[in-house]
Amino acid sequence: QVQLVESGGGLVQPGGSLRLSCLASGRTFSTYSMGWFRQAGGKEREFVAAITWNGGSTLYADSVKGRFTISRDNAKNTVFLQMNSLKPEDTAVYYCAANFRGYSRDVLTRSSKYDHWGQGTQVTVAS
Repeated sequence: QVQLVESGGGLVQPGGSLRLSCLASGRTFSTYSMGWFRQAGGKEREFVAAITWNGGSTLYADSVKGRFTISRDNAKNTVFLQMNSLKPEDTAVYYCAANFRGYSRDVLTRSSKYDHWGQGTQVTVAS
């Protein structure tokens, strides 16, 4: 069983940056591909970014490509989401999720394919 805890959310002005972290419990973190999703009020949860279990590949939603960067540190059981040039439309609750050894875009961009979820962290972009 993998437990995930996100941190790093907060209030930031448009154009600012935040770095989200997701700490995973257990000794099998390196076997899980990791994703970040977000959900704004009244909207469906949407894919943001993903990184394969070995860190070899990354995927991004078009809306964040070039602004967000996903990375992982398997020695620290942590996945990160560096968010730059933030916009008001990035406001949402951000969730990290784990998928066992997933590698394809079709799998890693779908929330239904993830086995474990964190509780979420709020990101608000406003002046």
